[in-house]
Formats: sequence, C-alpha cells, structure tokens
Amino acid sequence: MKSKVAATEGRFAYEGLDRVIHERARLSILTSLITSPRGLTFNDLKQLCSLTDGNLSRHLTVLEKDGMVDIIKGHEGSRPLTLCRISVSGRKRYLEYLTTLEQVIRDSAKLAESASPSLRKLAASEA
Repeated sequence: MKSKVAATEGRFAYEGLDRVIHERARLSILTSLITSPRGLTFNDLKQLCSLTDGNLSRHLTVLEKDGMVDIIKGHEGSRPLTLCRISVSGRKRYLEYLTTLEQVIRDSAKLAESASPSLRKLAASEA
C-alpha cells in the first residue's frame, strides 16, 4: 500500500531549499518585498511579479499563513488599499534560502570541475 505524503513533506536534494519559497511566483514576491522595506501595494506587487489578481492573492495567502508576509488592509481616501510586507521571520527564511542556493552553486561548480573531460565537452556543446 502506498503511503500518502503531503506536498510540503517532499524532499529536495538540498535540505535548506524551503518548499514555500522555492516556487517561482512566491520567490518573485519575496524578492520584491525584501527590497521594499516599507512594503508594496497589492497592485504594485502584481505588476512587479507579472501575476493576476487571483494568482497573487493565492500566493500571498500561502506566504501569510506561513508567517512570511504581513498583509495590511486599509484605505487611501475612500479607496481600499492592501499593503504587503515581508515579516521578520520571512526575511530570515529568505536569507537562509539564498545561502542554500549559494551552496548549490558552489557544489555544482565543484562537480563540473571534477567531471571527466568527455562530460565537460558534452556540457559545453549543449550550452
């Protein structure tokens, strides 16, 4: 009988590749937010990340439930305004994620250097 494993329990080759962050849209959202300490409006974030309202909303929900972003709803005049900010724990996890990616690059470079000449030639021809 096959056991059921939740998607968040799956493994990557590197332990530190955070599954919540390691998704293109969420990585884009967090990268945008970490460079904007005051936060970004929903519309600005939507434009920066090239996402639809629904996609951005869904990804923000995942990030908010995981404690990585703070969503502040308010008004600017009579218009509703949603402000998104990376949380303190979100910033810490994002930086840890980047450290792991740097390790992936270092390990990959070492493997490429130690590859046999025929494999290096093959890799160079595919590039």
